[in-house]
Amino acid sequence: MASSKKFAKSGSRQGLVLWLGIALLVLLIDQFTKVLVLGAFQLGDSTPVTSFFNLVRVHNHGAAFSFLASAGGWQRWFFTGIGVVATLFMLWMLRSHAGQTLFCLAISLVLGGAVGNVVDRLLHGYVIDFLDFFWGRWHFPAFNMADSAITLGAGLLILDEILRVRCGR
Repeated sequence: MASSKKFAKSGSRQGLVLWLGIALLVLLIDQFTKVLVLGAFQLGDSTPVTSFFNLVRVHNHGAAFSFLASAGGWQRWFFTGIGVVATLFMLWMLRSHAGQTLFCLAISLVLGGAVGNVVDRLLHGYVIDFLDFFWGRWHFPAFNMADSAITLGAGLLILDEILRVRCGR
């Protein structure tokens, strides 16, 4: 019985390393793409890629959809604090549930994206966005790879919950 407990702890540790590795990969991809944008674009620049997609350089001083962007500066530290607290909570969740594959994949994506945006706030005071999708005159707010990972992770969390409830996982 003691050996099975040891194996469970070892498996959890290995699982945690995998999930943290995925989060780190998301963070690295996010920061690498932002460095490319900072090097290639000036603030406000836009380059058409397709009839519905541009690469742009936008600085978001707020949160999602520029929420509180013009709040006067305090929001930088507010959103950074929320990001740090969320990061600690997600680390705890990954450690507690390292064997739940879909759930941990989702949390890892959200974690990597959240840390990517916190890094931006700490280094620059804003989040760098550069993906601009539009249809005619309608533009979806510009976003970045961190935002994409957070959105994908949130979708996977919903799927995990649906599967858990339907399948009794």
